[in-house]
Amino acid sequence: MPGLTWIWTVFVFALGACVGSFLNVVVYRLPREKSLVTPPSSCPACGKRIRFYDNIPLLSWIALGAKCRNCKSPISVRYFLVELLTAIVFTGLFLLYFRSDIRTFVIGGEGGIIAFLNGGWLILLVMFVLAAGLIASSAIDLELWVIPISICWVVTAAGLIGSAMAPFLIDIDIIHGYDLLPAASAKTGILAAGAALGLIISMLLLFTGVIKPSYYQEHETESEVAQSQIKFNDRLEACREIVFLLPIIICSAAALWLYRQNPVFNDWWVKFSQIPPISGFLGSLWGYFIGCGVVWATRIFGTLAFGKEAMGLGDVHLMGAAGAVIGPLMAIVAFFVAPFFGLLWAAVQMFFKKVRQIPYGPFLSMGILVVIILHDRILNYFNNIFYQSY
Repeated sequence: MPGLTWIWTVFVFALGACVGSFLNVVVYRLPREKSLVTPPSSCPACGKRIRFYDNIPLLSWIALGAKCRNCKSPISVRYFLVELLTAIVFTGLFLLYFRSDIRTFVIGGEGGIIAFLNGGWLILLVMFVLAAGLIASSAIDLELWVIPISICWVVTAAGLIGSAMAPFLIDIDIIHGYDLLPAASAKTGILAAGAALGLIISMLLLFTGVIKPSYYQEHETESEVAQSQIKFNDRLEACREIVFLLPIIICSAAALWLYRQNPVFNDWWVKFSQIPPISGFLGSLWGYFIGCGVVWATRIFGTLAFGKEAMGLGDVHLMGAAGAVIGPLMAIVAFFVAPFFGLLWAAVQMFFKKVRQIPYGPFLSMGILVVIILHDRILNYFNNIFYQSY
């Protein structure tokens, strides 16, 4: 059904451009703590409300010559690039899953557009949310050196909900066999449940003031300028983060011990955790913890070793969100792929003799997209290693 495939391809491109238009709103308003809904879009220079015919993704920017219709102020090329990038990424994901041989799977005995119509659309939808989150967070990180945690929460929620819902639409054996979304075994499920309990305990300790957040500023009434000049003992702040993480680690280990030592609980847990929606939810949750953990461990050890804050907590949450969608293994691989993009950027900087650095979020995002594209090859590589070792 090639004709239907290309109709969907055009639709997905248009959808991506529209989502990109919304992401431009997110990129500008979210870090500035403005509403994403009101007021309607307007020119930052003259304040004139932008009419609907001047707000058509991609086309309006070109038709207006990158200038406001009212005051002729220039419109940043970023708006066009974000819309175009989102449209290309969405289209690329659709073709990757349902048109190419790079990422293959079969649903209902068929691949391609038939698989898409028989539940594959949910997989693609979750991937769209992840891609949109990566684009928005990277754009904000490039401009302001910060990743809004709310974006990561949205992506994490999409991973958790999508992984729990997928078994209602797609046979669980297909989800497991093609690794479409995370799914937990009984062992990883108990680890995820224990870690979740530990996280609740840590948050309660944080909210009640028993433990302090890292880089905590005691004098909240001081001006922003004064607060920005506060000097922190970075190693001490890293130790505070270790204290926060201890209940998560302890509860996860205790849950695993209970699972192994209590046969009655073991039998019940195996039956309960392998109910398809529960397995999917716990698998996504475990991916979240592993994604957060690999970056947070690097942050803590780097800070302790060099006495300077290494990586940001936004990077921690970004990789956790990705882990909730692509699973723990792919999150780890993406983390180790990201530095290659950093090295490439450093080489470009050396060639042009520039010293400007950029935050790490965009590198993590590119690493995540690479493992999504090369998913099957990466999985086959690790499967071959596993089988050869036994």
